[in-house]
Amino acid sequence: MLQSCSLIKLQILLKILSDMSLDLLFIGIVIIWIIIGTSYLRWHPFFVLLISALGLAMLLQTPLIEIPKVISVGFGSMFENIGLLILFGSFIGAALEATHATQIIAETILQKFRRLPLPFVVSGLGYIVSIPVFCDAAFVILAPLTKKMALGNHLRRNGLTIALSTGLFSAHVLVPPTPGPLAAAANLKLENLYLLLLGGGFFALILMLIGALYAYYLFKKAKFRENLTEMVSSTEPEQKTLQNLNFRLAIIPLALPILLMALAAFTKFFTGIDSLRFVIAGLEFLGDPIIALLVGVLTAFYLCLKQSISIHEVIEKGIRQAAPILLITAMGGALGSVIQQANLTQGFENLQFNASIGLAIPFFLAAVLKSAQGSSTVALITVSSILLPLLPALGLDSEAGKVWAILAIGAGSVTVSHANDSYFWIVSQLGEMSVKEAYRTHTFATFLQGFVGFILLLLAYNLWGA
Repeated sequence: MLQSCSLIKLQILLKILSDMSLDLLFIGIVIIWIIIGTSYLRWHPFFVLLISALGLAMLLQTPLIEIPKVISVGFGSMFENIGLLILFGSFIGAALEATHATQIIAETILQKFRRLPLPFVVSGLGYIVSIPVFCDAAFVILAPLTKKMALGNHLRRNGLTIALSTGLFSAHVLVPPTPGPLAAAANLKLENLYLLLLGGGFFALILMLIGALYAYYLFKKAKFRENLTEMVSSTEPEQKTLQNLNFRLAIIPLALPILLMALAAFTKFFTGIDSLRFVIAGLEFLGDPIIALLVGVLTAFYLCLKQSISIHEVIEKGIRQAAPILLITAMGGALGSVIQQANLTQGFENLQFNASIGLAIPFFLAAVLKSAQGSSTVALITVSSILLPLLPALGLDSEAGKVWAILAIGAGSVTVSHANDSYFWIVSQLGEMSVKEAYRTHTFATFLQGFVGFILLLLAYNLWGA
């Protein structure tokens, strides 16, 4: 009887893996096509992604009449979620460039942290900022700094871009109050949220250091030497500009949106206090990413007025910079919408696994789902909901066990960021990377973060958690 039951379970598992592997094969073919189309044929990424979405929809046997709707919904949804963020971020970047504020900020950071390797400074900045702020919005805000600190060196810029992207990504998937880990905690019915805050914060720091080490390797390949005096003299702005602007003024358009979003993120811990409801409502409004970035835009425009710089020209430049990024990112969202039609996790919730598998199941499921459909938050939410009935079989049904499970899901949800992830396109476009470069650097860095991070997590679990 037991052998018959085990045989049925094995047959179900093999059927699920067979269906999933076929869909993954189709997705793999599309990824290869994206690399060939953008890197070797040098077609525009928008057109390559459009062909990818149409072709994959047909391979997945999506009804022909529904394909235009699936693509349009994905395109529009991505535009709705991050369109204004990218546009406002471009306005801030254009204004800071026109006023030389980015140079002043970059010089100050280099002076304050000149004893530390710059990629670790940038990655640490990303780690801190991403705890209260979505990594997409934070990258849009901070990307101009990495370009300025690169001093025109291509390899140096790539290293700093990866330092920022991986630093932001690490906290984004693991540390509350970011929505992904909060939703995972709710799905797994975790009561001790502070335990997740502690464990997630420490593990995110490990992932950040993994990304920073790889970014430091890229940075060192530049073989770029300079001292602060040479840097200042080589990019000296007009003396009038320096007299009208100091670091405290220059940093406001970047720091104020981050501060507003941070305050709004932590208001959920005070929602039960009736006397603060109006304050909380105001902070939540101002801390909405769109409103917060709009405040940043207005303060950046103030800097332009202070220096008699045309706001009209800054807006036009921002629109020119944002338009291609918006189109490519939204078409990436369309491809992600098509991939969501694939059969990737259906049926797993009906299986029971041996406890010796431990953390491998949540990591594997999250890695497959993240790599296939692009969204780390979706991977966190979906896998945590699937995992709840499996916790006793995996020996993870205690409060500490649930935290270990969320950390494993978090490691999987960074593995890997590629063409169907909006963050991939934000990093590649704002970081001024080709698609081929982005795959070699950003995608590989997220693979290292997820895979190496999970190996370290597994070792720690076997030493202290099992």
